[in-house]
Amino acid sequence: MSLKYSISKIELEGIIPGELPEKAKEIGIKTLEVSEDEASTFYKLPTIKHKDPFDRLIIWQAINRNITLISKDRKMSDYQKFGLKILWT
Repeated sequence: MSLKYSISKIELEGIIPGELPEKAKEIGIKTLEVSEDEASTFYKLPTIKHKDPFDRLIIWQAINRNITLISKDRKMSDYQKFGLKILWT
């Protein structure tokens, strides 16, 4: 998040990246840390249309943990055939 914010890939209204963990906790959002296994194995996820390594890591994490990813990025739909569950915003 911090890197994407610093290169203007995401906009945060009224908050800076360093405040996100506390704000997430306040509103009941559980944050996930990236495990060593996820960090060292996400190369196994095929690169289809989505080349952003950070997004691909999040996709890999969601598939491996069998959790639903919430996104507006339609390029992620190609990963549903690999087990990605996604809720579109």
